[in-house]
Amino acid sequence: MEETQTTERLWSSNFTFAFLGNFSIFFAFYLLLPVLPFYLIEKFNADSALIGTILASYTLTALLTRPFSGFMVDYFARKPLLVTCYILFVGFFAGYIVAGTLVFFAILRATHGFSFGMVTVSNSTMAIDVMPASKRNIGIGYYGLSTNIAMALSPTLALFLHDHYGDYNYIFLCSLLTGTFGLICVTLIKAPQKITSAGEPISLDRFFLVKGIPAGINIALFSFIYGIMSTYVAIYGEQEVHITSGTGFFFMLMAFGLITSRLLSARQMNRGKLVQTITLGSLFMIVGFSFFIFWKTQYIFYLSAFLIGMSYGFICPAFQTMFINLARHNQRGTANSTYLTCWDIGLGAGVFIGGYIAKASNYTTAYLVGLLLVVLGLLLFRTLTAAYYLRNKLR
Repeated sequence: MEETQTTERLWSSNFTFAFLGNFSIFFAFYLLLPVLPFYLIEKFNADSALIGTILASYTLTALLTRPFSGFMVDYFARKPLLVTCYILFVGFFAGYIVAGTLVFFAILRATHGFSFGMVTVSNSTMAIDVMPASKRNIGIGYYGLSTNIAMALSPTLALFLHDHYGDYNYIFLCSLLTGTFGLICVTLIKAPQKITSAGEPISLDRFFLVKGIPAGINIALFSFIYGIMSTYVAIYGEQEVHITSGTGFFFMLMAFGLITSRLLSARQMNRGKLVQTITLGSLFMIVGFSFFIFWKTQYIFYLSAFLIGMSYGFICPAFQTMFINLARHNQRGTANSTYLTCWDIGLGAGVFIGGYIAKASNYTTAYLVGLLLVVLGLLLFRTLTAAYYLRNKLR
């Protein structure tokens, strides 16, 4: 039975705090993402393959954590779990400031992924708990805007600090302060009573939403190229598009595309038109990455950023809603963790494999492999996943 809601207002104080908590997680995350390849090259003289391995370890450990975090979020009290995970997530940023060797940094980065996997599942599930049931579809879309706004501001700030000051400790400190702000926000959430899975027998479906496998394969295919782009776009811009500065503007335009498509699709999402939304987003993705790969001029580079942002703004909230609709109400944590697990599989593979492809050939070749997987993902979605979802959805 669905838990009762005391108000039909989406933007309650609880939802606002969850929104700000998620914003802070991803602002801190994206502050580091575009500059860590430069950091590893300048401080430790790492090559592209080693960079890919170290950075992919973060995603790998987050991936390993997801199934257990979904189970824990469904089984235990969510507020104490969320606050604990948030404290751990924030604390790791202090470690980057004192990391003096490549081995220590690699271990720190990999371990940090565990807390990231836990805190993102905990916070997103808490946000869904405090949404009115009648506005859940549109609420998931608006919640995702917090990630998009962070993506617009954070990489731009990081690359500005990198270009003008060159001291990575400033960037690490900004992440630490932002994370602390988010921690304060989530402690202010008044968690509603929830339906737990405590007492139910332990089964695979408590850790991974088996019904979500077809959609999960699609998510992994779509996120592979995102992993390459989000990690290596600054280096790609310098080496192959010959843009020596202003890569932060790429992230800003991409985020504007994400925000635009989320606002445009909100009404369609609330009407349950998830299949149409994902199909449209997939087509935007193919066009955007085709521009990104085949027309290496400054203007097309920035236009592609907006189109790519539009594509992910359409598909990500729609896929997350699919997972929620395929799950029982006491499986929300599992549904969220499964969605994020599948995203992380593709993302981590893109970061890791993309680095090795770039070392063997170049970044253009890595992006071409990603684009082929996007086309495959669209074909799979239209021939299998969409029909499967419509047959098995619970709401």
